[in-house]
Amino acid sequence: MKNVGWVSAFCVTHHLISKFWSIVAALVVPGLTAWLFSGGGTQALGGATKTPTFYKDVLPLLQQHCQNCHRPGEIAPMSLVTYDQVRPWARAIQKAVRLRKMPPWFADRRYGRFSNDPSLTPEQIETLSSWSEANAPAGDPNGAPPASHWTENWNIPSPDLVLRMPKPVTVPERGDVEYTYEIVPTGFSEDKWVQMCEIRPSQRQYVHHAVVYIRPPDSGWLRHAPSGVPFTASTLTNEQDRRDARRTDSDLLLVYAPGSSPDCWTNGMAKFVPRGSDLVFQMHYTTNGHPGTDQTSVGLAFAKEPPTQRVLTLQLTNSHFVIPPNADDYRVEVHGTLPNNATLLSFFPHMHLRGKRFEYTIVDPDRGVETLLRVNYDFYWQLSYRLDKPRFLKARTLLQAVAWYDNSPNNPHNPDPSKAVRWGDQTYEEMMVGFFDIAVPANLDKWRYFIRLSDKVE
Repeated sequence: MKNVGWVSAFCVTHHLISKFWSIVAALVVPGLTAWLFSGGGTQALGGATKTPTFYKDVLPLLQQHCQNCHRPGEIAPMSLVTYDQVRPWARAIQKAVRLRKMPPWFADRRYGRFSNDPSLTPEQIETLSSWSEANAPAGDPNGAPPASHWTENWNIPSPDLVLRMPKPVTVPERGDVEYTYEIVPTGFSEDKWVQMCEIRPSQRQYVHHAVVYIRPPDSGWLRHAPSGVPFTASTLTNEQDRRDARRTDSDLLLVYAPGSSPDCWTNGMAKFVPRGSDLVFQMHYTTNGHPGTDQTSVGLAFAKEPPTQRVLTLQLTNSHFVIPPNADDYRVEVHGTLPNNATLLSFFPHMHLRGKRFEYTIVDPDRGVETLLRVNYDFYWQLSYRLDKPRFLKARTLLQAVAWYDNSPNNPHNPDPSKAVRWGDQTYEEMMVGFFDIAVPANLDKWRYFIRLSDKVE
C-alpha cells in the first residue's frame, strides 16, 4: 500500500504520454494513431504493436469472465478452457464481445453498480478482437496463468450437503406440463444456516424455472401431499392442497432460471432452515420435441459461524393485467412499502417471452423516483443483479417494480401478437415478478418482519 501514490502518479504520467503521442500522430501522420494504439496489447514507443496472445492475454480474460459457463458440464454449448477449444471460436468471440452479447449482462449502466457484473472493459474487448484479427496466436504456454479451480458439477465450493429429488420427473415430447412438485425432507436434527446454495437440474433443456421453498415442520402447506414423489396440483385429492399448490407464504431458499447464479452470501449473512424442515421443489418444465427426464438437486454450504443477519427473499408481483394485442411497450407496475428496516442486497426480475424491460425504483414523495436497476430483459438469460454496496432502507420505504412488454410482431420471440396476454404459468402466457433479497437481524423471521412497527419508526 505504500506504493499507491507512486503507482497512481505513474499511471497518470503514462496516460498523458500516450495522449500526447496520439495527438502528435493524428496531427503529423493521418492513420498512424490507429496503427500505434490498436490491439489492446502493450505498445512500444518505437511503434511496434505487441500482438495479444492466448496464454498471456486472452486466457486470463476467459477465466475471469467466461469459464463459469464455458466449461465441461455447464450451460454454454462449448468449452473455452484450452487453446485448442478456443481457437476455432476466435472470430465468433470477437463478434460477440464487440456487440456486448457476451458475457451476458442486461443492466442499464446508468443505474447502479453490481458486484456480479461480468462485463468486459473497452480495453479487454479490444484485446480479444485484436487477438482474433491476428489469427489467434497461442504464444508461450509458460506465460499462462494457473488453471482456474472449479468444483466439479457446481459453481459454489463443494457443498456440505446435496439434496436431490428422490424420483425423476418424466417430461413428455410435446404439450404443456403442469407445475410439478416434489417434497424432499432435509432430515435436519438442528437448525441450519445456509450461506451458499445452488440449484442444478439434471437436464437443463427442460427446465423453464425452479423454485425451492423451505417448509418448516409446523407449516400446514401441502400437508396432505405425498413426500418424495412428483405431483401436480391436479393430482392432489385434498381441495385445500390443490389451492395451496399455487400460492404459499413459505420462505424461499432459491430461484433457478436459465443464466441465473447461485446464492453466495458474505460472512455474517445466511438463509435459515429450521430443524425438521422439508424443501419443496417447484419445477416448471417445458417440452422440446424430445421426451426425457429430470432429477434436480440443490447443493447447500453451511455458515461456519452463526450469522448476525438473516437473508430473506421477497417479491413485488402483479398478476392482474391484460396486455393488448400488438402492444409494443405495455407497462405494468406494482409497489409496496417495507414494514421494517432492511438492507437491500440484490434483484431478480422474472417475465416470459414478451418481457422487454424491468426496473426497480424507490419512490420518495419529497425526492422523486430513484431508479435502482433497469434491465433490458432477455428471457433466455434471466440474471440476478447483486448490489456492489448493499443499501440500507428504512421502514416504510416505498419500492416499486415496473415491467414493459412487447406483444407486437416486432418481438421475434412472441408466440402470437394477435392475442391478448394474461398472467399464466406457461411461457406463451406472462408473469410479472420482481424478486429481491434483503438482510435483517438474524433473530427476525419472515413473519415477524412483516409485523409493522408503530408510528414511531426511526
